[in-house]
Amino acid sequence: MRFWIVSAFALLLSTGAAAAPLVEWTSEESAARFASSAHKADFFPLSNHFVSQDNRIYCGPASSAIVLNALRLGKREGLPQDRRPIAAEDMAWLPDGFDPFLGKYTPNNVLTAGTKSVAEVLGKPIEIEGELKKDFGLQLHQLAQVLRAHGLTVTVRVVDDGAAAAPLVEELARNLAARDDYVLVNYARKALGQTGGGHISPLAAYDRASDSFLIMDVNPNRAPWVWVGAADLIAAMRTFDTVENRGYLLISDP
Repeated sequence: MRFWIVSAFALLLSTGAAAAPLVEWTSEESAARFASSAHKADFFPLSNHFVSQDNRIYCGPASSAIVLNALRLGKREGLPQDRRPIAAEDMAWLPDGFDPFLGKYTPNNVLTAGTKSVAEVLGKPIEIEGELKKDFGLQLHQLAQVLRAHGLTVTVRVVDDGAAAAPLVEELARNLAARDDYVLVNYARKALGQTGGGHISPLAAYDRASDSFLIMDVNPNRAPWVWVGAADLIAAMRTFDTVENRGYLLISDP
């Protein structure tokens, strides 16, 4: 109990005052914010390609698949196939030579050579600062590595302790107002008053009137899509994860 209290106090000190209440996507207030938003170009392609994570660890791969499909599905040939959904024994019922699989990105096929492996994402120890340690999921730079392995252009923004919030908010808002570039955020759930640890999801919109961002949470088993105050989101990214603070990625296809 003492450890929990000390940990909670440390998180409060690192993020400032308690976060304001989150506004759920299905609420009337959410509808009003979305209607007034002038920074929601990303919402429509992201929602068209949205997938939720199917295990507790794959928020990074699920978020990566959403962005990759938003950038490329229907625009490029030869996208990778995920052959896992149909078992080999069930393939025997299909006509000879028929390939039922579609080319698209999924959480199961975005981890490739040159990225953190599936086993490492699931906890196989890796070297961190000279020691072998379990490192579940994806840190911010590891997430960038996944996207770069697929040829995307990625800008990494680590939200350092001394970083001013206003320029970060404006950079995020500009991205959300423009087409063909996207944002993935890496933040601490507890800093927003949610249960859980570190998390990754796409940002979909910004409403200047309420100064809030819409997070398309890829784990609906844990939390719905929510509007979160800009200052609270920056504070939730200004939290430590293994080797550095969390932050966000700006992503485009060259």
